[in-house]
Amino acid sequence: MFGCGKVFGSPRILNRSTAVPGDSGLRHIIRNSAGSSYGPRASSRLCCALLFLLLILTPRVDSSWWYIGALGARVICDNIPGLVNKQRQLCQKYPDIMQSIGGGAKEWIRECQHQFRHHRWNCSTLDRDHTVFGRVIQRSSREAAFVYAISSAGVVFAITRACSQGELKICNCDPHKHGRASDERGEFDWGGCSDNINYGIKFAKAFIDAKERTVKDARALMNLHNNRCGRMAVKRFMKLECKCHGVSGSCTLRTCWLAMSDFRKTGDYLRKKYNGAIEVTMNQDGTGFTVANKDFRKATKNDLVYFENSPDYCVMDKAAGLLGTAGRVCNKMSRGTDGCEVMCCGRGYDTTRIKRITKCECKFKWCCSVECKDCEEAVDIHTCKAPKRAEWLDQT
Repeated sequence: MFGCGKVFGSPRILNRSTAVPGDSGLRHIIRNSAGSSYGPRASSRLCCALLFLLLILTPRVDSSWWYIGALGARVICDNIPGLVNKQRQLCQKYPDIMQSIGGGAKEWIRECQHQFRHHRWNCSTLDRDHTVFGRVIQRSSREAAFVYAISSAGVVFAITRACSQGELKICNCDPHKHGRASDERGEFDWGGCSDNINYGIKFAKAFIDAKERTVKDARALMNLHNNRCGRMAVKRFMKLECKCHGVSGSCTLRTCWLAMSDFRKTGDYLRKKYNGAIEVTMNQDGTGFTVANKDFRKATKNDLVYFENSPDYCVMDKAAGLLGTAGRVCNKMSRGTDGCEVMCCGRGYDTTRIKRITKCECKFKWCCSVECKDCEEAVDIHTCKAPKRAEWLDQT
């Protein structure tokens, strides 16, 4: 029922500890089972029971495929909770693509954290948690809208890059870019390796949207919309790169190819879409959205949409999966979101003076090196105060 025969069917596999990564207790029990006197069949039954309990006790979330980034190359499709049948089938059929998605997951999570590094919510992840972000993403907020968009974009980017680099058997360079074409500079020949963005979009849509298409509710509709925004954001920044041919690089002939831009451009674009995200409600027939505030413009297919206001990220709330801002580093001189007044939510901040070693008095030495001295300087680090204990207890 849960694929135990494939994953846990032999003592040799048990000894390799292929249980869910991060669950050391489960690995310890499985190892002991393999070396006990129960026999292979009893060990297999025990392992199935343990996996069954793990899946039952794991809360359902919308996008457990994010956990592939934590599993990395050790992806075991049957061990990722929350995948629907189509996602599991794609995972089993294309293990090389799953490895690319795993590597891409780490990249888009880093981009998310970069974009929100100076905000109360900083796209923080939870260790050993297959939901990756915790319960905070279960709320249909603009932060959830951004995460779904950036994650979808990250999958497109990772798969497309893997195709062009020859890492996947199923795809390679864009087969449609051949012959002659033209742009504002004149005619050119298609050559090189154009990124196969359409294949990346096609697979990302099939894999990511599969979960949302199993249910018909407002949140699924919101996720589908934001997933598409993320996919198309990568395509928006495709650029034409060319190599000139001719005497002294005169560019009388050009060979060109289409390439993806750096993922930072996609992240910056989606961050702006987050700032302008539109609050919506589901229309009466359940097939689309209507704007929640009639004074605002209607949402287009390129806008991020959300249903609920963001929670209060100032104070830790374990039930809601909020970490609070206590202990976060802030900028005393800034009046922006990274400033101590905003980041610390008016609670004040603590200042710690640390010593830092930097390179100084650097001189060029002929030939050819630069020599520097190690200089010590005192630096003040400001961190947000924790809320008063009574206030914190109210939230936990």
